[in-house]
Amino acid sequence: MNPTLRQLRYLVALADHGSFTRGAAAEGVSQPSFSEQIHQIERLLNGRIVERGRRAILTPLGRDAVAAARRVLVEVDNFVATARRSEDPLVGTIRLGVSPTLGPYLLPQVVARLHSVSPSLRVHVREGLPSKLTENLLSGIHDVILVQLPVDGGNLHIESLFREPLLIAMAADDPLRGADSIGLDDLRGRGLLTLQPEYRMSDQIMALAAAADAQVLRDYEGTSLDAIRQMAGMGMGLALLPERYVRQEVREDHDVVVRRFAEGRYYREIGLVWRSGSGRAPAFVALAEMLRQTIA
Repeated sequence: MNPTLRQLRYLVALADHGSFTRGAAAEGVSQPSFSEQIHQIERLLNGRIVERGRRAILTPLGRDAVAAARRVLVEVDNFVATARRSEDPLVGTIRLGVSPTLGPYLLPQVVARLHSVSPSLRVHVREGLPSKLTENLLSGIHDVILVQLPVDGGNLHIESLFREPLLIAMAADDPLRGADSIGLDDLRGRGLLTLQPEYRMSDQIMALAAAADAQVLRDYEGTSLDAIRQMAGMGMGLALLPERYVRQEVREDHDVVVRRFAEGRYYREIGLVWRSGSGRAPAFVALAEMLRQTIA
């Protein structure tokens, strides 16, 4: 014979309250019914699990039984939570990987909104280089990643979220400061600052330099958007910066000024990526929609 979940709950209640009377009251049953279930557990275990008196004291067998019962009930709760995800996908825990060029400028609003509408959902965020994020997603370290597209790797579902314009940043005394917008001709012969090759924006800067007959300054590869912004402010070159970053970090009265491209043709595409066939796909679709709403 196997114990029932009800018997295991009664056993834990007895341990928690130290009394048959209080344990029965906590479970909403009569004391005789409660006591009978405890007796049945003792028969199953072929030994006494509690010393009866003014206070119920667990025997060594009882302590082992209670510890095992707690483990079983935790797993049952996890199973029920899994079933609830079919009704409300935004429960449990999501392990989210994100690029450093995105997380600080997008996630605070999203996480605050998630906490408001889905307080039972926990999001564990970890930053990393885009190539490493994809590797960790495929190996199961991350459940989903927020990155610049495109992403290399098979067996992945890619959900495009939005396009973000890229702007040109320069020192406050740069000759291009007086232009309303920047064309490719304006960049001819100029030096362009770049991020490390692991970032997708590095590829875009290379393509922009080729199209404008400009030069990529490989001696000054930045490890963050802040780094290349600061280098641009010191007159070391021109920097390509995402619009959302500029809104939060750049002020026109400081050492950096920003101008748009004349054709508006340069942007980065942002997406949410997860493993195809993931059991949490409904949660990731809901997360993607929340990201779109936040951006809008």
